[in-house]
Amino acid sequence: MAGYRYRAISPASGEIRLGEAAAASAEALVEVLRVEGLAVIEVEEIAGAATARPGRRGKSRAVAEAISQLAVLLDAGLTLERALAIAADTQRDPAMAEVLARLREAVKGGQPLSRAMSAGGGLFSPMAVALAEAGEAGGDLAGALAALGATLERQDELRRTISSALFYPVMLLVVALGVILLMLLAVIPQFESLFADLGGDLPPATALVVGVSRFIREEGLWLVLGLGFFGLLVSRLMTRPGVRRWLDAWILRLPILGRIVAEAETARFARTLGALADGGVPLPSALAIAGRTLGNRHMAERVAPVAQALGEGGGLAGPLAAAGVFPKLAIAFLRTGEETARLGPMLLRLADVLDREVRAGTARLLSLMTPVITVVLGLLVAGVIAAIMSALLGINDLALQ
Repeated sequence: MAGYRYRAISPASGEIRLGEAAAASAEALVEVLRVEGLAVIEVEEIAGAATARPGRRGKSRAVAEAISQLAVLLDAGLTLERALAIAADTQRDPAMAEVLARLREAVKGGQPLSRAMSAGGGLFSPMAVALAEAGEAGGDLAGALAALGATLERQDELRRTISSALFYPVMLLVVALGVILLMLLAVIPQFESLFADLGGDLPPATALVVGVSRFIREEGLWLVLGLGFFGLLVSRLMTRPGVRRWLDAWILRLPILGRIVAEAETARFARTLGALADGGVPLPSALAIAGRTLGNRHMAERVAPVAQALGEGGGLAGPLAAAGVFPKLAIAFLRTGEETARLGPMLLRLADVLDREVRAGTARLLSLMTPVITVVLGLLVAGVIAAIMSALLGINDLALQ
C-alpha cells in the first residue's frame, strides 16, 4: 500500500482540493476520487509513506465489525462523531482503533465520512466509500453502513468457510510429507549402512529409495535453494499481466475448480454491484467499482468494456452475457432484475445463491481431494516400507552373495 498526494477539482463548485491518501495503486485512488465526484488533475506517489492498518488476515473482519458497529450506533441516534469515538474505544485491534480515531478527527474537522474513508490508508474499498457517500446523499447513512457491513460480513464468512474447509487436506498433506521425509532422512540411512556391510546388489526398488535418501541428505540444501529460486521466479512471472491473465483464464477452464472460481468471483461481483445499486450509486460507477473486486484478471478484463458501454447508454445483461465469463444463472438473474426494475435485490439474491453453490462445490471438491491425497501419500509411504522390507526379507541372499 503506497501513499499518494493528489490535486483534484470539484466540477460542481470549481474548488481545487489538495490531499494525501494511501491506495493500492494510483489508478485505485483515481477511481475513489472519481466516485466522490472529483476530477483528478494530478496524482503523485509519496516516497516512504506508510499507514498503520490491521493485519492482512484480520483486515476484512475488522472492517466489517467496525462498519456494523457504526451502523448500530448511528441507528441508536448518536451523532457520527460520537459513534466513531465509541467504536474506536471498543476496538480490539489497535490499528483499526487508530483508523477510526483518524476518521473521527476528519469528521470533527468538517469532512464527510465518505471522504475521510477514501483517505483511510486504502483500508476501505471503493465500494465502501461509494455506499457511504450514497448514504450521506440520501440522508440514511446508518442504513447504508448497515448494508455495507452485512455485505462485508458475508464476504468474510465465505472466505473463512473455504479456508476452514481446506485446513484438513493441507494438514494431511503436511503430515504425510513430514513422515516421508523423516523416513528418508532418519530411517533409511540406518538400513543403508546395514546393506553396505552385507554387500551384494540391492533390489531395484530398495536401490531407488536408498538413492533418493542419499540425494536428499547430500544435496538437500541445493534442492531447497533451487525450489526457493523457482518459487521466486514463479512469483515474479505472476506479476506480469499477460502471465496472470493466461493463468486465470486457464483456471476457469478446469472441470470442477474452474466452476467454483467463476461462481465465487461472480458472487463477490454481484454482491458488490447489488449493494451499490441498492445504495443509489449510479450504475456505470457501480459496475466499474464492482469490476475492481474481481480477483480473476480474465474476468475483470471482460467486464471493463461493459462498464464503459453502460456509461454510453447500453444495457447490462446482454454485454455481460457476451463477455462469456459469468454463469448462465447469473445472466438470468440480471435479465430478471433489469426487466422488473429490481436489479439491486436480484443481484443480492444471486450472490446468496452462488455463495451456497460455492460452499457445495468446495465440499464436493474436498470430498474428492481428501481420499486422493490419502491414497497417493499412503502408497508412497507403503512403497518406501515395501522397498526396505523386500531387502530385509532377502537379507540371507545378500549375505550369501
